[in-house]
Amino acid sequence: MTVVIEMVSDLVCPWCWLGLRRVKSAIAATPDVDVKLLFRPFELDPTIPADGVDYKDYMRAKLGGTGEDPQTSRFRAMRDALEQYGEDEDIPFAFGGITIRPNTVDAHRLVRWAQGQDKGVEAKEALFHAYFADHRDIGDHGELTDIASSIGLDGAVVKDLLECGADMDAVKQEEAVFQQMGIRGVPTYVANRALAIQGAESVENLQGLLRQAAAQMPEERPLSG
Repeated sequence: MTVVIEMVSDLVCPWCWLGLRRVKSAIAATPDVDVKLLFRPFELDPTIPADGVDYKDYMRAKLGGTGEDPQTSRFRAMRDALEQYGEDEDIPFAFGGITIRPNTVDAHRLVRWAQGQDKGVEAKEALFHAYFADHRDIGDHGELTDIASSIGLDGAVVKDLLECGADMDAVKQEEAVFQQMGIRGVPTYVANRALAIQGAESVENLQGLLRQAAAQMPEERPLSG
């Protein structure tokens, strides 16, 4: 039987990119467990306007700095740690070039459509790379359309879906479901809607989640006759 892992995350969360790389490694390192990885939306700040806000101003207000002043900025220490973790996972974090803190609901809509075509992982990776490495505005419909095309989706269709607001309610409802489950931080991994761990856990801990979830599943009974 298949263990379903629902990864709840946001596209502007650097820990979530780390978490994606680590859960992919955990799945690859646990070939005896059949796993289906699904992505669920979470907005770290749904109050961000549709056009986004200035990244440095936003981080200064949230964390007391943007990393330029190592004596006063909490963000500097976090950024340095993340860049080191990123090197370990072959993730090219480049925080210094980010200019926009976007609203991410439309990026989550894109992930939803990509997942419907078995391209969820490709969409997540492309969006993370676009934001953290290429410093693109992943709240912009033109950028999202280009990203969709880059992973093999029909850009014209995605453009129309973005413009008409398709699946906006579905994404918001899905977010609400996981908030009602008590999820307040990301990444969070939910296994079979029965077990969960939060944070960019190690590959070993994620393997433990996979095996624990598999062990709790009822054994498949052979067909009679």
